[in-house]
Order: sequence, then C-alpha cells, then structure tokens
Amino acid sequence: MIEYLDSYAANFDLNPRFGDTARSVRRNGNDWFIQSASSSISAPYVVVASGFNTEPVIPSVPGMENFRGKVIHSAEYINARPFAGQSVLVIGMGNSGAEVALDLSEGGARTSISLRNGVHIIPRDLFGIPIQLVAMLATRVLPSTASETLFPRILDLALGNLSKHGIRRPTEGILRQVASSAKIPVIDVGTVRKISDGAIRIAPGISAITEDGAIFVGGNEGKFDAIIFATGYRPNYRSFLQADDIKNATDRTPAGQNPDSTFYFVGFKNSVTGLLRQISREAVQAAHDIVHRRNELMHRSS
Repeated sequence: MIEYLDSYAANFDLNPRFGDTARSVRRNGNDWFIQSASSSISAPYVVVASGFNTEPVIPSVPGMENFRGKVIHSAEYINARPFAGQSVLVIGMGNSGAEVALDLSEGGARTSISLRNGVHIIPRDLFGIPIQLVAMLATRVLPSTASETLFPRILDLALGNLSKHGIRRPTEGILRQVASSAKIPVIDVGTVRKISDGAIRIAPGISAITEDGAIFVGGNEGKFDAIIFATGYRPNYRSFLQADDIKNATDRTPAGQNPDSTFYFVGFKNSVTGLLRQISREAVQAAHDIVHRRNELMHRSS
C-alpha cells in the first residue's frame, strides 16, 4: 500500500507536506487563503479530506483521574506486547475496539469489552463473498425495508446468536443507522469467535473508574491493569474553519451541496458499501467538477 501511494504521488508529481497542520482556511477575494503551521498557500479551490476519524474522543468518566494503571485511546495502541499477562478493559466496541480486543487476547492479555449500547456485527465474508459486495448487491436489488428484515436472519446464521454473550442488536437497522448517524457496523475478523470461546468477556457500560478498575452499570466491579478507550473520533475541520466561514464560504459541507462551490468535502459520508469506495467516488466527482469549473473560467476569459 505504501509503495502504491509513493508511486501514485510520483506519477502525478504530487508533493504532500507531511507533519504540517492547517491552522485556518479563509476567503481571500475569489481564492482561499490557507495558513498552516509552517507556511501559507493561496488556492482557487480547497478540498477537505481529513475525514471522520481525526481527533480521538475520550469521554469524561467519574474517577478516571484516580486510576493507577495505564489509560490510552485506541489511537495510541500499537500492539499487545506491553499488555501481555495483564487484565485489560477495552471501552467501546466499534471496529477499533473489536480489533484491539482481538489483538490483546491473541497477545496474552485477559481482555474484557465494556459495551454500553447495542452493536451491529457483520462477518468480513458472507458465505465466501466479501461483505461489501453483498451490501452493494442487496442495496441495488432489495428495498431497504426488505434488507433490514433479511440481514439479521442471515447474520444470525453466519455468526450465531450473540445475545447470549451479552451483545444485543440495536433496534435501528444497519442501513438506517449508517444513514442517520454514519455509524458503520463492526466487521468481524475473529473477535466473535474469541467471545464465544470465553477468551474475551463482554461487560456492561461503566459508571465509574476506581483506583484499580471500574464499576459497571448495575453495580458489578472489575479490577484491571489497563484501560483502553475505543470511543471513537470526531472530524477536525472546525478547528481551522470558523462557524461563519462554514456558513458563508463552505459551499460543499458534509451535510449538503451547493452547486456554486469552490470548496469541497471528501470522505465525510459513510456508506454501507464501504468508506474507501465512497471516498474514491467523491474524489473523482470533486476532481471532475474542479476541472469543469476551471475550463469554464478559461473559456469566459478568452
């Protein structure tokens, strides 16, 4: 993958500025003025492609400051080696939480997942077919109501009844959840088997953190050597775009599209068929639109 990205940049003479941070993006006449940590740029078009998963989010939990063990966000997690032989609590079970818990379990940690709400889990492959391809075919062929009714039954056949392990399915279906809150299902790469085998324990949401562990909703307590927050991320574009700029100059926001825009957002729309596929489609659309606008401007100027 890295070799591909390097060759892509070389082929199109692209020069990424690594390790730099956008501080502000503002209108400057007909152009945009971008101030970074090390330089400034003026450009007629801007594409924000920093995505959903930019800034790690750690919720405030009572007693967290008293915990004597290690506390990190899943963004800081590298591998299970520092946690081997320890009791580790992973808070949250999105894709990051599920994969971190699996890696910890395989690496010799006694692993628990704290799960406050229901979660949709899907296999990476369904009867030998990649799940994204199944989703593409289903959304093209079946009405969404039929898909929402059919999916749970198929998933129970593929993964078994997960409710007996403490994992409940949300009342909102997969497709509706993706559309309403951009929350994608967990793609299982082996975590479910570990849970079924008892190697990974499912615990309720936590109500407080103690010096040596956590108190769960319902009153049960557990002792842990480390806590890993797999509690998601948020986009960061508001850190360099002020509210007025977003309203007046952000012509293509994640929520809507303005046909007169010179400002684009790519990668802020989750899709049940896969975010990478969605990003590739949006990138092509943005590039074509920019070229079209540039050609129109040149034609009017001539």
